[in-house]
Amino acid sequence: MTRKLESIKRAKEVLQIEAQSILRLIDRIDKNFSRAVDLIYKSKGRVIITGIGKSGLIGHKIVATLTSTGTQAIFLHPVEGIHGDLGIVTKEDILLAISNSGETRELMPVISSVRHIGAPVIAFTGKMSSSLAKISDITIDVSVEKEACPFGLAPTSSSTAALAMGDALAIALIDKRKFREKDFYKFHPGGSLGTRLKATVHDVMIVGRQIPQVLAGTDARKAIQEIDHKNVGFVLVTDKKNKLLGILTDGDVRRLISKGIPFEGKTIDDLMTRKPKTIDETASLAETIEHMQKDEITALAVINKKKELKGYLHMHDILGRGGSINISLTY
Repeated sequence: MTRKLESIKRAKEVLQIEAQSILRLIDRIDKNFSRAVDLIYKSKGRVIITGIGKSGLIGHKIVATLTSTGTQAIFLHPVEGIHGDLGIVTKEDILLAISNSGETRELMPVISSVRHIGAPVIAFTGKMSSSLAKISDITIDVSVEKEACPFGLAPTSSSTAALAMGDALAIALIDKRKFREKDFYKFHPGGSLGTRLKATVHDVMIVGRQIPQVLAGTDARKAIQEIDHKNVGFVLVTDKKNKLLGILTDGDVRRLISKGIPFEGKTIDDLMTRKPKTIDETASLAETIEHMQKDEITALAVINKKKELKGYLHMHDILGRGGSINISLTY
């Protein structure tokens, strides 16, 4: 076997080992994990994460994920901690200690001091019988069967498992806090997603001849042809003053056909759904996404303060289109 093929084989083995290590964590999500989420959610303080070496690097990443999603967190290096930095810890805080062995000697003085302060301790460890596990209030098992390192020495699978458990904790807290896209923007004003969410509907909505639109009184068949012609999954109905009156989606058409309802002799007024979901053109994209999530829809008609139709907007227009996308709505 050539060296190139050997490298590919080894890389695949590493990824398989690490993937299995993460998958085995699923069965360990239990009441301890739930208690940790509740403890952090109810806390008036911060999550202070500590660890050394590779565990410390993982701790830094978990801090970044927590702080960007609404949970106050900071990293405390255990060595710096015992030389004065423990002064940042209050009894309102929560310490999250990361150690695969659970016997990292630099952590023990920090944990003892934190417990003396009165702050609770959560542990991520691969040894449930370790000193760290025994001294902690809540212990979460992040053990792995083996490291991806062929010598079993370099933290690989174990650090990946700790990282994944940190992500699970952060995302569970997102749900608990009802953290939304507009909140994400507050913490990411310089990011590309944050920038888009700051924009208004007017900045990205589809306008002009691209709007699938017919006047009230239009023959039903012609209205359906407009749906097919514009190929966005719906047609919007307005009066002669451009006031929005209703919507007919391709889903509505399919349901009408399945019920055997004829289109002959009918106008769009007979078939449309009145009072469709709308968004004001001045609304932010963050606010628009919240509306879409709440109503479980992927597109909205855009109106102004006079209830006049100005355009339409699909989720893909907010996140950035990657090409032509067909849209099907359910109202």
